[in-house]
This record gives sequence, C-alpha cells and structure tokens, in this order.
Amino acid sequence: MADTLQSKGLAGDFWGGLAAMLVALPAAIAFGVTIFSAIGPTYGSQGAFAGILGATAIGLIAAALGGTPRLISAPCAPAAAVLSALAIEMVRKGTDPIQILLMLSLIGLLAGGLQIVFGLLKLGRLIKYMPYPVVSGYLSGVGLVIILSQIPKFLGVPKGHDLLQILSQPAHWRWQSLVVGGATAAVMLLAPKLTKAVPAVILALAAGILAYLGLGLIDPALMVLNGNALLVGPAAGVQGGFLDSLTGRWLAVGKLNLPQIQELLMPALTLAVLLSIDTLKTCVVMDSLTRSRHDSNKELIGQGLGNLSSAVIGGVPGAGTMGATLVNLSSGAQSRRSGLFEGGFALAAMLVLGSLIAWVPIASLAAILIVIGVRMFDTKSLHLLKSKSTVLDFCVIVAVVLVAETISLIAASAVGIGLAIMLFIREQIRSSNVRRKIYGNQIFSKQIRLPDERQILEDRGHQTVLFELQGSLFFGTTDQLYTALEADLKTCKYMILDMRRVQTFDISAAHMLELVKDMLSERGAFLLFSHFPRSVPTGQDLEAYFNALGLVHPESQSQIFAELDGALEWVENRILAETQIAPRHEKALALREIEIFKGRKETTLADLEACIESKIFLKGERIFSRGEIGDELFMIRRGTVRIELPIEGEQTHHIATFGQGDFFGEMAFLDLQARSADAIASEETELFVLSREQFEVFAEGHFKTAARLLAGLARVLSLRLRYADAELRAMQLS
Repeated sequence: MADTLQSKGLAGDFWGGLAAMLVALPAAIAFGVTIFSAIGPTYGSQGAFAGILGATAIGLIAAALGGTPRLISAPCAPAAAVLSALAIEMVRKGTDPIQILLMLSLIGLLAGGLQIVFGLLKLGRLIKYMPYPVVSGYLSGVGLVIILSQIPKFLGVPKGHDLLQILSQPAHWRWQSLVVGGATAAVMLLAPKLTKAVPAVILALAAGILAYLGLGLIDPALMVLNGNALLVGPAAGVQGGFLDSLTGRWLAVGKLNLPQIQELLMPALTLAVLLSIDTLKTCVVMDSLTRSRHDSNKELIGQGLGNLSSAVIGGVPGAGTMGATLVNLSSGAQSRRSGLFEGGFALAAMLVLGSLIAWVPIASLAAILIVIGVRMFDTKSLHLLKSKSTVLDFCVIVAVVLVAETISLIAASAVGIGLAIMLFIREQIRSSNVRRKIYGNQIFSKQIRLPDERQILEDRGHQTVLFELQGSLFFGTTDQLYTALEADLKTCKYMILDMRRVQTFDISAAHMLELVKDMLSERGAFLLFSHFPRSVPTGQDLEAYFNALGLVHPESQSQIFAELDGALEWVENRILAETQIAPRHEKALALREIEIFKGRKETTLADLEACIESKIFLKGERIFSRGEIGDELFMIRRGTVRIELPIEGEQTHHIATFGQGDFFGEMAFLDLQARSADAIASEETELFVLSREQFEVFAEGHFKTAARLLAGLARVLSLRLRYADAELRAMQLS
C-alpha cells in the first residue's frame, strides 16, 4: 500500500511538473525577450535563453530549499517590468550593452541577496501585510508598463519610434504581426473557456507559430530566419553569443564605479520586495487550497538562493507564480518534487528545443505579455470609488500607477512606501486610542468594602475616571487622545490611564500627557498610570521611558501601579479617608461589631462566641489553599486577606481583597465543597473562625439567629453579585 501511494505521488509530481513547465516556460521566454530586446533587437534570442535559464535555476533551487511544497517558481511580470524599464533608461544614457547586461545581472544578484536577508530577519510576514492599495497600484503599474512596452512589438514596428508616433501612424504597422499577435491573444483568451486539459499559454503560443507559418506559405520572405525582425532569432546565441556575452559581462565587473553600483540599490530593493510579495501572495492562495501552512521566511531564503543562482548563470529573476502553481496542483502534484521536475523539464526543453525557439514570433510573445499585463490590473479596485471612506485608497492606487508610467517603477516604489506610511498613520488616526471609559461609580477595586463605605464610593464615583488606552500613542494620535481626555480634565479629581493595550509610545504623546498632568496638578488632582505592558511589539520599556522623561517622580501627583486594581484601591482609600471614616485595621473588632451580627442580643452573641475560634495569621501566611477540604467561615477582626486563583506556573489571578469587618470562605461553608481559591494574609491578620459543625450546634438552640446569619450571608453575597453585574454591564457598554 505504501509503495502504491509513493508511486502515485511520484507520478502526480511528474505530470504536475511537466504541466507547470508548459505554462511557465513560454511566459519565461517572453519575459526574457522583453528585457533583452530593450537593449537591442539582436539580443532577443539571448533573452529567450535567459528566461529558460531563470525558469531552470529558480525552479530547481526554490523548490528544493523553499518553505512551500508544490510551489512553482519562474521568471515573472514584475521582474520583466523593472528590468526592461531600467534597460531602456540605460540605453538612453548611452551605456555600453555589455555593461547593461552586467548591471541587470547584478540587480538580480542583489535582489536575491536581499530576499535571503528578508528571510533571515523574519520579515516574511511583514512583506505579506503591505497595504493592499500600494500593492494593487504597483502591480497595475507593472501591467501597464508591460502593455506599453509590447505594443510596438505587437504591431511589428522597429525600435526607435515613440509610442504616440507608432499609434498615430498605422502605415508603419506590419499586418503580419497583427495577424500573428491577434491569433495568439484570441486563443489565450478563449482557450480557458473551451478546455482546461492544455494550458492556455501553450495553445496561444502554438496558435501564433501556426499563424506565422501559414503566412509564410503566402509570403516566402517570412521563412527566412537570419535578419528577420519578426522572429526571436537564431539559436546560435546559446553556443556562441550567449556564453560569450555571459563571460564578457562578468569580466566587465572591474569597470563599474561606485556611483553606478549605488544606482543599483533602489532597483534591487524594489525588485526584491516585488518578487517577495508575488511569491507570498501565491503561498497564501496555496494555503487556502491545500489547507496547509507555508513557512514565509524559509520560502524567502529559497527564492533568494534561486535568484542568486539565476543571476550568476545569466538568467532572469523570478518568483512563485500563480498560474503554473495552480496547474501543478490540478495535475496531481503531491510534494516539492513537482517543482524539481518543472526545473528539470525547463532545462531539457532548452537543450532539445533550442533550435525551435528561433522560430517563435515576437508578436506572439508580445500578445501573451499584453494579456498577462491586462490581467494584472486590479479591476476590483474600482469598487473603492463607491464609498467615501475608500476613495483615498483608490487615489493611492492611481498615484502609484501614474508615477510608474510618468517617471519610473523605481520612483513608484518610493511613492508606494511613502503612501504606505501615510495609510498607516491615517488608520491609526481613524481608530480610537480609548478602548473604554468608565467612571468610579461603575467600577471598583477588588477590595471588598462594607456597605456604608460602598455607598460613599458610589456617591463620589464621579470624581474618578478610568481610560483604558490602546494602539499607538504617537504624534499622529496625540490630539485625538487629548480631545478624549479634555472634558474630564476640568471635573475629575482622579484620572487613571490603563496602559495594558498600548503598543507604541513616542515623545509627542509623552509631552501631551505631561500637559495633562500639569493641568490636573493645578487643581490638586492626580494622574495615575496602571498596568504597563511587560513588553510591546517595538521592545520599548514604557515604565522606564516614563521615568526617564520625568512624567512620574516622587514629588509629582502622578503614580504608576502594576495593576489597575492597585490604582482603584489607592483612589478609594483616599476618598474614604477624606470622608473621615474611622480607619480600619487598628484594633480587633468584637463579634458585635461585625456587620452581619450587629443588633443581636448579647446572650445570643455570647453563645455564638463560645462556638467561634480566634486565630492570628502573619503577613504572607496562607489561610487555606485551592482544593483544600474545609467548611469554616472566616470573619476579619483586623487586617486584610487577599484571595488569589492559581494559574499556570507560579502566576496567580487576584480575585478580591477583604478587610476588617468582612467575611470570606462562605462558599465552602454553604456547599461543603473544596476551596475554590487561595486565601493569604496581606498583613498580620486576626480572624474569627466558625466551622459548619459548630454552627449547626449553635443553630439547635438559636434557630432564628442561625437563620438570620444565613440570610445575612445571602444578602451580602447578593450585593457583591449586583456590584459585579454593574461592572460587567459598564464594561460591555463602554
């Protein structure tokens, strides 16, 4: 069974690789011809073989070392657009052809190296998230560059004519090119609707060749190979011209000067980013089709090594291509061996069919590229015009396209990066930095308060306001944040800023918060910070940053608290102190002073006290632990007790803090189940301890008092639930 599955998988990889090669190779030849013919008409045949070599090198190495099984890599449209535009620009400057070829190879070399760096720096995921309008505009610009560069070849007009002149002077058009190109384009468009058994690119190229041969029967002059501007040209470029040219370009490395090398950096960066985006977009589609997960960074390293190898042997750079990859999948490919087969078949095609490449009509290749260029236009982007909120995104697309056509693709890349930054800032400004806003009578600390204290905190809750902040606090959002805080600056006495969801923070935001602190200090009010994140995506230590800027220091009316609960408890204690309530924790309470026993008869309390044990716990001492069996009810005579829930490792979650006059342990007391949390003395604490067994003994002689005790427990528990419900409702509405 295993042998059968392995054999089936190998067969699927074989046929998948073959079908993928049939799709990728004609496009690779077309891209190579496009780039090299920009140098001069005699370089077209070298471009064809450069395309095949690129398909071979990238196909083999990226498939072997990349992070996406079944991905097919080959020369692609962005590479053709960037390199042909650069070649045209260098021709205009009068650069020597050999030097142009060298610089094109160096750009491929640098782009491959940059892709490896992207992978090593783990930038794979970042490249995938480049803003859609920038990518859409750039790809549309590349498509338009390809179309405009192929129109003269489609019309059969020799180089040296301006595009507007060509379009305005039909007399220069060659009808043979129009027939061949038209036949190729028609089959390219109609083939997918008629059959999916054979790739449309193969049928289109075959149609173009047959159309040319048919015209050759009418006009024998078309069947002449040497000097025929309508054909790719003789294959002698492989044995002599191509190898000589490859050797000559690398020998010319010593003639390059520093300014020329510097000129290569931006095109190389542009090409590296475009090829990476093209590849990773295909990988994302692959994941959705195959229900798998690719390794972005490993794939970038594999693509970089493939492009390095392609540049060394004179091939065209490339990327993971969508069309060939989909054909590979639909043909039964099971593993990365399909990519190796595709690369091997491309090399075999060059060796076996090298002589036939000379008879490929240039107009046929131009037609294929024009159709590919048209398909690169993102027509869905027109939907952005339907909504006012997305019109700016459409303007970004148009701007990138216009710069690509009027200046250069390199300039368009710079504009794209600038607009990406602008879009980021716009999104940050549009989103609110305030996740929620709650007043002090809607949220309370976990310090359990007595009813009279709770009432005071509710009555004076308007003095406290909590802002839970989020996102990036930087120069673009400081005004928005100040506007959100402004109304409460004039009325509140305690302003708490919870920082747990803040991702970045800059000096502009710090200056704004300093102004807020000064405004509050002038009124004797306080600015408190809570829950600084342990780490933010930028690695910034916010607490250290605040201290360094002087936002928080001992003399100021600003403080930092590790948790929000600490800030709320500090505020509540100040409010209670201002109302001159007798301080807690000074002396131990008598039983009659405990809230649930107030108003009971002395004789009854004396009988109850006989059933109660008094215990003292030192600071940090554990009173009981989660999972422990116990049914005692604890009443605090003095001190405080912290209730914690153990979580992973040594971490705990603070549930509540109980103070003098409060009780805890009531759940196990009532349901006789194991303890649900830990109870720890926050300071030296004295407790009344009433076990369930002693309570039942007491209840036999004092049924009404026992019933009132249970009712008192239920009443306090219901109040706590009401307060918790009010807090949850406030959090949902904020």
